[in-house]
Amino acid sequence: MSSDFESYEQDFAVLTAEVTGRIAKVPKLLGDEKKQMVASVEKQLEEARELLEQMELEVREIPAQSRGMYSSRMRSYKQEMGKLEADFKRSRIAYSDEVRNELLGDDGNSSENQRAHLLDNTERLERSSRRLEAGYQIAVET
Repeated sequence: MSSDFESYEQDFAVLTAEVTGRIAKVPKLLGDEKKQMVASVEKQLEEARELLEQMELEVREIPAQSRGMYSSRMRSYKQEMGKLEADFKRSRIAYSDEVRNELLGDDGNSSENQRAHLLDNTERLERSSRRLEAGYQIAVET
């Protein structure tokens, strides 16, 4: 059973590495190329979510004495997934800011500061929500 989990782990590692590389390219692309890359990244992120779901199912089937180790690995994978999704959002926003500034002809510093502040607050809210969900899940399991 743990061999299935380890296989999923390897697939997840390869997939997240590909996604990270593609996310870095998104702000530099224009037009249809950018749209294709964004669609590709979204598809890969969905695949990664599905892998996480499969890994969770495997963890549930593992005997209780070794489940703790796998559960902690799952938490780190979920955090990594959250970070990838946030990075993807930022890369798309970075591009839209450049286009906006070009069209409007302003520097947009205050807008960038507000956007960065909003992103920070959104991430903080998402982390808090994940902690609450994890706490609720623990409560339900006990």
